Amino acid sequence: MEPTKPVSLARFVGYFLWLGTVGFGGPIALAGHMQQDLVDSRGWITKEDYVEGLALAQLAPGPLAAQLAIYLGYLRAGILGATLVGWAFIFPSFVMVLALSAAYVRYGGLSWMQGMFYGIGAAVIGIIARSAFKLTRLTLGKDPLLWAIFLVLAVSTAWTSQEKIWLFLMGGVVALLVKAWPKVLRASRVTNLLLAGFALPVSGPLWEIFGFFAKAGMFVFGSGLAIVPFLYGGVVQGHHWLTDRQFVDAVAVAMITPGPVVITVGFIGYLVAGVSGATAAALGVFLPVYLVVIILAPSYKRWAKNPQLNAFVRGVTAAATGAIAGSVIVLARRSIYDVPTILIGAVSLGVLMKWRIPEPVIIAVAAVAGLALRH
Repeated sequence: MEPTKPVSLARFVGYFLWLGTVGFGGPIALAGHMQQDLVDSRGWITKEDYVEGLALAQLAPGPLAAQLAIYLGYLRAGILGATLVGWAFIFPSFVMVLALSAAYVRYGGLSWMQGMFYGIGAAVIGIIARSAFKLTRLTLGKDPLLWAIFLVLAVSTAWTSQEKIWLFLMGGVVALLVKAWPKVLRASRVTNLLLAGFALPVSGPLWEIFGFFAKAGMFVFGSGLAIVPFLYGGVVQGHHWLTDRQFVDAVAVAMITPGPVVITVGFIGYLVAGVSGATAAALGVFLPVYLVVIILAPSYKRWAKNPQLNAFVRGVTAAATGAIAGSVIVLARRSIYDVPTILIGAVSLGVLMKWRIPEPVIIAVAAVAGLALRH
């Protein structure tokens, strides 16, 4: 279906370059901006196409806002449109992350930088806790099976401080068996496809970074923050690329910048291997998103209402939400350890629950508080 009003590809891509530069507030807010600007105001995308793209972004793995943007680009100009829109949406926040990473490496040992991140780290816990609460209400409802999957992943993540990928897949399989039993064998191909993604051959440091983040990108369901617990287990405990403190700072950097939350991988890659590492990490985490769109979009309408696929995805999403909740506890152990950080975290959570304050504002206030307390 064609957009209701004609628009050049350059203007269409330019919109996403602008949104990637100024778009704060997380995936739901960014998706809302796209609806308001492209559907309601400009009329470049029909409501039906937007809704279909949003459904695809919710069903398939990958950060929701980036996937929706790439899908809309695909509708506008096929693979070329998807490629240009994806680049335009991600590139501004990637450049900002590179600049922040360079400053962090250069000044991270100075007392003023440490003081800022002392406050920011505590505020990040409040932000993640609020996101986990919102996702729980949005994705679980009153379904006892989904709540059970959620609790298993929340306890597992909090207890082991690691993301168990097989538990993610098991959550999807259990939901599939319980909710869509008659055609379980056909739907099991989805599980096999996901498992096959872990056979990426990697050698050398940059390929290792790329391969790890490509696998991570396959398990971002429901929110970009779903990648946090997975990354913690691999980045801190598995590869020992970052310390606990550096990892929390990496999440904070993602909150400071606009665009997709998963751009935090650029910060991690930079600390490991400079600009090349940041580029490999970003390419790795966004490549699965891009491929999912251009491969599945042509036949999307045929499989979007498949009950087996929907049951599997709902189970995996419940697992991802549980992992985010568990990661709050894991990261809080590293960032909230005295009275001031307890107060900063609690106030940040309370403010976000009560008012619609942009997250960068919370981060900025927390940075000032940390600087005043620790400089």
